[in-house]
Amino acid sequence: MYIQVTDVEYGGNYTLKCTFSDGSIKNVDMTPVLDAPAFRELKDIDKFRQFGFDETIFWSNGADIAPEWLYANGVSCPA
Repeated sequence: MYIQVTDVEYGGNYTLKCTFSDGSIKNVDMTPVLDAPAFRELKDIDKFRQFGFDETIFWSNGADIAPEWLYANGVSCPA
C-alpha cells in the first residue's frame, strides 16, 4: 500500500500527530530513531519541534522520515 502524510502537527515531547492519505490519524513517538546518526541532533527538543513538511517530514539538519515508517509505528487516535 502506498501511503503519504497529508498533514502533521507537533504532538508534545518527541511525538508527531500525522494524518495519512487513507484518512487515518496516528500519534508517532519518534524516540526510537533519536539514536540514529541523522537524528541525534534532534534530541534537543527545540530542534525537534522545528520540522518542515513537504512530501516528507524533514528537519534543517537534513534528517527526514519515511511515511511508511510513520504509518507502521504510529498509534491510531481519534480525528
